[in-house]
Amino acid sequence: MDRGHELLALAVPIAREAAALARAMRAAGVDPVATKSTLTDVVTAADQAVERQVREAIRHARPGDAVLGEEYGDSQQASAVRWILDPIDGTVNYLYDLPQYAVSLAAEVDGVVVAGVVINAATGREWTAVLGGGSHADGRRLSGSRQTDLRQALVGTGFGYAADRRLHQAAVLAGLIGDIRDVRRLGAAAIDLCLAAEGSLDAYYEKGLNAWDHAAGGLVAAEAGLLVTGLAGAVPGPDMVVAAPPALHKALHDRLVELDADKGP
Repeated sequence: MDRGHELLALAVPIAREAAALARAMRAAGVDPVATKSTLTDVVTAADQAVERQVREAIRHARPGDAVLGEEYGDSQQASAVRWILDPIDGTVNYLYDLPQYAVSLAAEVDGVVVAGVVINAATGREWTAVLGGGSHADGRRLSGSRQTDLRQALVGTGFGYAADRRLHQAAVLAGLIGDIRDVRRLGAAAIDLCLAAEGSLDAYYEKGLNAWDHAAGGLVAAEAGLLVTGLAGAVPGPDMVVAAPPALHKALHDRLVELDADKGP
């Protein structure tokens, strides 16, 4: 078994247990316990509990590995293997009991993501990928959308928590909306990337994503044949993540460049 498959075999049961904990805590009722970057950027006790559970499971199975998680940061452990975790991607959906929130767990070896799993904790839907081994959902190999015309593309996106960033993103969307079929904003970047991988969305873009938002979902999309990039030669990161099949990527990318989508707050 190669390194990617080996790490995925560990990641999947850990993520499933994490999703089960998130569901159980949601069923018991949930309240925000704190805010982070802004008053709208909430963190719940479940975010923290799920991250602690995943960290402990990784520590037990592979005590030398590093972990980067949304809630507790980087373990600052020197290791070739680093796990990248979003315990609940879509916390606002979770807070409002909207069924679009996910556990996202990726494994990185020497700085390259080699395995990833995203589980919609509300529904149990699961997406996996191994570098060079393709991406799958429900046993089915994913290959992205066959759409070739941006004007007929259903495009996913998201918005930041800070009001000034949302205003910039809304202006970008106002410039783009006439060039596409329609837009969807589901509120969980990892799920959006997986939906683009399976073709339920034709493409996806968003500014402001952290590594834990796109590490696993980005691999799922890339292994489905999508181009996952930043703008103007940049790698995917906080300034921009664009995921689209090759037939759509250039048109979407170039329009986002024209709209200065990676600029602003």
